[in-house]
Amino acid sequence: MRPAVDTVGAVGAGIDPARASAPQPTPPTVPVRPLRYRELLDEPFALIQAHTRTLAVLGGGAFVLAVLGVLGVTGLVSHLTDGSDTGTAWAVVLATAVFGWLLRLVLRGTTVAIALADVGGVRFGAVAAARAAARRAGPLVIAQLMFTVTGVGVLVVGSLLIITYPLALLWLSSVRARRFVVEPVVLGERAGFGVAVARSKELVRGADWTVAGLWLTQRLIFAVLAVPVFGIPFFLSDFSGTHRWAFLTLVVGGLLLTVTVAEIVEATSRVLCYVDRRCVREGMDIRIPGGSR
Repeated sequence: MRPAVDTVGAVGAGIDPARASAPQPTPPTVPVRPLRYRELLDEPFALIQAHTRTLAVLGGGAFVLAVLGVLGVTGLVSHLTDGSDTGTAWAVVLATAVFGWLLRLVLRGTTVAIALADVGGVRFGAVAAARAAARRAGPLVIAQLMFTVTGVGVLVVGSLLIITYPLALLWLSSVRARRFVVEPVVLGERAGFGVAVARSKELVRGADWTVAGLWLTQRLIFAVLAVPVFGIPFFLSDFSGTHRWAFLTLVVGGLLLTVTVAEIVEATSRVLCYVDRRCVREGMDIRIPGGSR
């Protein structure tokens, strides 16, 4: 059974009736029912395949802007420091971190909006997804800030002793699991950040380590996929030489491309976990004969 979707976004992703008529409902790409662990790993790619063009436009556009932003800031700093190697190195590292963070914020919000709309039987384009995410920009930004702070904090504490780093990863996976469906709650239920965190913990309760295992498995998959991406710059440098700007462009592009793909996959996984946990804990997939929408 599909969750109800009204024209103003009952699942956090709707179309303003003053601007357009409501689209006709279509069957969701992923069945609305409890999902097995293997399905939680596989089904994000079904959602991505169903919205390839929209996600390509959003991901490609955001990726290009991020790369140009990093190169622009790095070029400006390099010019101001008379080409200093130290200044250029710090500029590219910090600019990549900032624009990578913004890239994840944009893709997380828009991808979650697209996936939630799909669950409700609505297909979103890039503009509609951006509008849906923009309407909840405040809580999404706060969620992304806290996501970063907790991640950095846990890893810094865990790295004080090398032998504790694996334990820090387990700790971080547990933290990530409890907040894994914050963004779907923010968009789908129009909740503020604090309410969304509490709601996420409530939904995930009882499946904490299943979701944590999903998060860790995805990190492993992303790491494996990143190896050839980072090998491309070094391969191409054999032909282009080790010219600073050509090499920096290839390295930054490879890193941000990995971030783009990983974030789209993770965002769709968040929505699937949200649907799965609502079906398990609240019976969202149960149809009540004669019940109202």
